[in-house]
Amino acid sequence: MTLLKEDQLTDLEQIIGLSRRSFIGAGALCGAAMFLGGGLLSRSAMATGISAASSQLLGFDSIKAATTDSISLPPGYRSSVLISWGQPLHAAGPAFDPSGNGSAKAQEVQFGDNNDGMSLFAFPDDPNRALMAINNEYTNYRYLYPHGGMPASLEDVRKAQASEGVSVIEIRRTGNGWQFAQGSPFNRRVHGNTPIRLGGPAAGHALLRTGADHSGTLALGTFQNCANGKTPWGTYLTCEENFTDCFGSSDPKQSFDAAQKRYGAVAASKEINWHPHDPRFDLAVNPNELNRHGWVVEIDPFDPHSMPVKRTALGRFKHENAALAETTDGRAVVYMGDDERGEFIYRFISRDRIDHKDPKANRDLLDHGTLYVARFDDGDKNPDLPRGQGQWVELSHGKNGVDTASGFANQGDVLIHARLAGSVVNATRMDRPEWIVVSPKDGQVYCTLTNNAKRGEDGQPVGGPNPREKNVYGQILRWKAHNGDHGADTFDWDLFVVAGNPVVHAGQPKAGSSNITAQNMFNSPDGLGFDDAGRLWILTDGDASNAADFAGMGNNQMLCADPVSGEIRRFMVGPVGCEVTGISFSPDQKTLFVGIQHPGENGGSTFPEHLPDGKPRSSVMAISREDGGIVGA
Repeated sequence: MTLLKEDQLTDLEQIIGLSRRSFIGAGALCGAAMFLGGGLLSRSAMATGISAASSQLLGFDSIKAATTDSISLPPGYRSSVLISWGQPLHAAGPAFDPSGNGSAKAQEVQFGDNNDGMSLFAFPDDPNRALMAINNEYTNYRYLYPHGGMPASLEDVRKAQASEGVSVIEIRRTGNGWQFAQGSPFNRRVHGNTPIRLGGPAAGHALLRTGADHSGTLALGTFQNCANGKTPWGTYLTCEENFTDCFGSSDPKQSFDAAQKRYGAVAASKEINWHPHDPRFDLAVNPNELNRHGWVVEIDPFDPHSMPVKRTALGRFKHENAALAETTDGRAVVYMGDDERGEFIYRFISRDRIDHKDPKANRDLLDHGTLYVARFDDGDKNPDLPRGQGQWVELSHGKNGVDTASGFANQGDVLIHARLAGSVVNATRMDRPEWIVVSPKDGQVYCTLTNNAKRGEDGQPVGGPNPREKNVYGQILRWKAHNGDHGADTFDWDLFVVAGNPVVHAGQPKAGSSNITAQNMFNSPDGLGFDDAGRLWILTDGDASNAADFAGMGNNQMLCADPVSGEIRRFMVGPVGCEVTGISFSPDQKTLFVGIQHPGENGGSTFPEHLPDGKPRSSVMAISREDGGIVGA
């Protein structure tokens, strides 16, 4: 670990405009050390309380919290709708029917509902064209159907399944900015009934075989797709999250084994109710269908005829996203979070090296490699921004107690029941690990731990990177691989920010860390993204009641942080009832694409306002500067 000397501190102040304001200190100094290329600072160094008075990286003033049914942005910025739920991908496709009477077949060729994670893929030979792959996580029944209730028929279920998955669209830059290119041959849907190949060590496993697929190698559909990843070889990784919610049982007394319970199987579907009309989701009829979901799915956006592949080597759990990195010897690394209270953070390392000269040579790179799970120490217990060390524990059959004696007959068992394997090796139970991103500047990894009201209960001890019991606000974890190698089995960690409300609560633990103020407070950090300059963008999916613990926070929002100084500013506030989620940038960094999911989830919204029917629709927004400059600069 590297300590800053006094002359280094002086140089640092000149570089990034530091001033001695102790109330922001700890996070700022920790980030500053990393900026200089050193390790995490000792706590004695952080006690000096040196921080940035005004970040040189953030070129806008923090805006106020808002509760309006619109997009709020800093002065000099504007937003427009790129695409909304129900928009036909091709000119011959049926138009969106606001009455809810549109068919499942229509929805299969329309932009999906509740857009979430997204990635942009530039055309190598045309700077004015790009593809976007965009997740469609779930659907809102109150708006999907004319009756506004649970599915009442197989057709209703098919329509819901068609609303989820992934939408691949082409966009083109015009004199009015980036626009959706309706009719592009690249436009397509991957939905809840699309054929998808199962690849990797678990493919063909007995637990993946069903009456419809005796081989265990061909699944139908991807759904509950939360966030995403983008590979260096130009493919899209979509992540299946709350898949178990889609299953139920026609036998109300059905018993479930330990593995099914660990993944959330229950007889009564969690507000989805597909199983009464589609036997594929009836656990009394097709118990193995549950095991065919909860994977990372790889899609080639440039080949609209290609079959997506579920990469089983990356493990089965409630995937939030997949963040790509590379080891010093050139192998692919995928960092993943399991978004449920008390679940784990994982890492996958490919067996083979990435071939950067021949992208097609990497087509099955993610089918072979090693899965690991994270174990964190208790850290230094600092009340502001604790830090400590951690290690990656291998989840391979026959190692670390993951063997036949502990219930795993082979590696397929380990991957299908990754959660159980993580428990065998005593991985650290986390506060709902959501998005993970890797800094383009120094390779540090950031992960949102969105909240955990059960922390301190049910075997979830308080401590380390999960420092608060009944954590309603969340925090952002950061770690740095030893020797700067993502293949290293050890790392240093710290908390970049601990969210809270310093207006309602004085002091720890609910006021938040020292870089949280009345001007930038938020709760439940969810989405994350880096731009090319190294600005960290934070998107929230939290309590928007604007009352009690959350008074003054307003609607969900997007903030921007300087990883060096620790300063955070509010950049955007979304409309009523929405989650702000999904982020990507145009290649020139002059347009930021961000998702507005489920506006008016419980009513009270007509976003986006320009649509004539007044029915709220999830949308992808394009945000740019009025002077044409780089967003955030």
